[in-house]
Amino acid sequence: MARRSPSVRVSLRLWVALWTLVLIGILLRTTSAQGAASPADTGAPRAEEEPLWEAVVDPTAVLAQARFLDFYSPGNFQTSAQTNIALIQPIIPVAPLSFLPAEQLIRFTFKLSTLATGPSSHPITALGDTQMYDLFQGKWSYIERWKLRFAIGGIVVFPTATDRRAGASAWQAGPAVGISFAGVPNLWAGLLAQNPISFAYTRSGATPQNVLFFQPGFSYRLGGGWYMKSTDSVWNVNWRHNTPTTIPVSLGFGKIWKFRGKRWTRGHPGNGWSIGNLRASHRCIRCVSV
Repeated sequence: MARRSPSVRVSLRLWVALWTLVLIGILLRTTSAQGAASPADTGAPRAEEEPLWEAVVDPTAVLAQARFLDFYSPGNFQTSAQTNIALIQPIIPVAPLSFLPAEQLIRFTFKLSTLATGPSSHPITALGDTQMYDLFQGKWSYIERWKLRFAIGGIVVFPTATDRRAGASAWQAGPAVGISFAGVPNLWAGLLAQNPISFAYTRSGATPQNVLFFQPGFSYRLGGGWYMKSTDSVWNVNWRHNTPTTIPVSLGFGKIWKFRGKRWTRGHPGNGWSIGNLRASHRCIRCVSV
């Protein structure tokens, strides 16, 4: 039996400071990479070329997003407590670099959970573990011709839970893959699969982890900016003996709005600032899921 590493306890403030530095570093890296390599130079597809109703649910789409999800359960088995899970998922695309000629899609998942602690209606609310996946998208023209695309990378789970009941108390890492198919008009189908495996623990007695997060999905364009989707259910397949497997389902509808705005442009010397038409559209995406 493998020997577990010594316990490591990190305060919440240190985790917040660490993730702030990580996000700032990634944003600076993205900005510098986009300035050094434009889509015309690299031949990379731009997000505008893919319909937004597909891109917002496509795990392989090169599209910067900030997703806010909330899953509320008014009733639960063997408890009278009402539970809730709130997720914040910033998705950061990174342009190809000179030493890494592949587009990257980095997604963080921050979780705030309200969990039942027993049969009574006295739940707890705590921050959960933080997940991050990094997918690399290659260029295969003979596959893209069929509107089939996939990205390969890895997932890391950081034990940031503020309560031991809201997390696994384990450092985890494993493979991740995303697949997208849009070869049928008005229909998109795909999946995201991640399998983190624990390799170190923050407390003695923590349960080893080996779980497959399988997220199938599809969306269908209804017209007028509306679309139907089923993309928010994550199946948890536990590989360890005597551990549960959950297969939830979801169904929702979404609508996309596009807004055009104005921008401030510098005029001739002495003329101050003037307003010019903004060529690119500012996109506002709202999704309503059930």
